[in-house]
Amino acid sequence: MRLFGFAGWSGSGKTTLIERLVPRLAARGLTVSLVKHAHHSFDVDQPGKDSWRHRQAGCTEVLVTSAMRWALVHELRGQSELALDEAIARISPCDLLLVEGFKAAAVPKLEIWRESLGEPLLFPDDPHIQAIATDDPGRFADRLTSFALDEIDAIATFVLAEATGGGALR
Repeated sequence: MRLFGFAGWSGSGKTTLIERLVPRLAARGLTVSLVKHAHHSFDVDQPGKDSWRHRQAGCTEVLVTSAMRWALVHELRGQSELALDEAIARISPCDLLLVEGFKAAAVPKLEIWRESLGEPLLFPDDPHIQAIATDDPGRFADRLTSFALDEIDAIATFVLAEATGGGALR
């Protein structure tokens, strides 16, 4: 399994970029999975549904399965959140595992940055950032590989070239 990360501030466009990138990677014949770090409480379950009710009642884990998919929700109930390596260990084998968030992780990453957010750049302080996707790529061309946010095919090729672990990717 090869690994590549995406880092940037909230609102920078990480999810949108990944959403556009995954079909291009899948079209190259790859199985692609994703681990996303959330900085807030989140819920993948719907209030009132059976699985939500079971979690609310105190279950630590609830696995829901059907002919279409299965999902496992694990309540931490005061335990520490998963570190990236712990999350990776829970992912089924795939060709390429994308990581969204986990800014401090020691994996090759693409920074997504928009000046309009008013947030600082990450790459000057993170040696694992290999490139930047931004609304002003010319601004950084002399410092690291730069892409416009809509250069999806070029970003896909870069991700495949820079992903760590496993064997060669297409």
